[in-house]
Amino acid sequence: MVDGVTWTLEGGVYELTLARPPCNEIGTATLAGLEQFLDAIAVDDAHALIIRSAVRGGFCAGADLRELHAGLVATPEAEAAPQLAAFLDRIHAVMDRLDTLPLTTIAVIHGVCFGGGLELALTADVRIAEKTARFGFPELRLGVIPGFGGVPRMRRELGDALPRDLLLTGRTINAKRAHGVGLVSQCVPTGEGLVAARALAAQIGKFDPVARVAAKRFLKVIPVEELAREKRLFLELAVRPPLRAALDRFVRSQDVRPYLP
Repeated sequence: MVDGVTWTLEGGVYELTLARPPCNEIGTATLAGLEQFLDAIAVDDAHALIIRSAVRGGFCAGADLRELHAGLVATPEAEAAPQLAAFLDRIHAVMDRLDTLPLTTIAVIHGVCFGGGLELALTADVRIAEKTARFGFPELRLGVIPGFGGVPRMRRELGDALPRDLLLTGRTINAKRAHGVGLVSQCVPTGEGLVAARALAAQIGKFDPVARVAAKRFLKVIPVEELAREKRLFLELAVRPPLRAALDRFVRSQDVRPYLP
């Protein structure tokens, strides 16, 4: 296991816990932890996966922008695009593996669920939000679009209207609104998300395993072509000066949580 990414298996249910302050930003360490988890799990021993955060601030604030800034500063401009592409390929591979696991996956969300964090949550089959949860795609503030597969997956789940609204306006929505539009299947009181997820996982364990896996494969088609287009567009935008300028502002910010809109 990697510090900040741990997992347990009990009663046929994996619990994958993110615990990397300040808010589980996805950088090389978190990515390595997710890769290790996916390499280690024994899917024949389980029927469900719960993805949760042990960080008070939220589920995940998105990409590790400080690490991205440091990498761009240290990398000659000609090498930046290939390095970003390689990292993005790893991210997409992890998201695709989570998306297609032969387990029913449940994301338990509280607090911040922005950018790459929302993209991670969108790989889950079921999302449970505590009332503190907030969702958004703030990437246009950085001069890019979401790059971890979130827009194609949200369009798969909900059509065009919500991803267009979140991305083009930069606004966030709360748990109640997310439940109303179908982004999450349950909205529960603060502190009760994990209880609800465990109860759901226990119910899932009663289903025929062959039918359960077949149903998921039938219902959840990976939008391969759209994911590839998203990745290409992200890379085209990411190598321009606006991203570096936005990251400079981010790392200079004195705000405790500068990722908040």
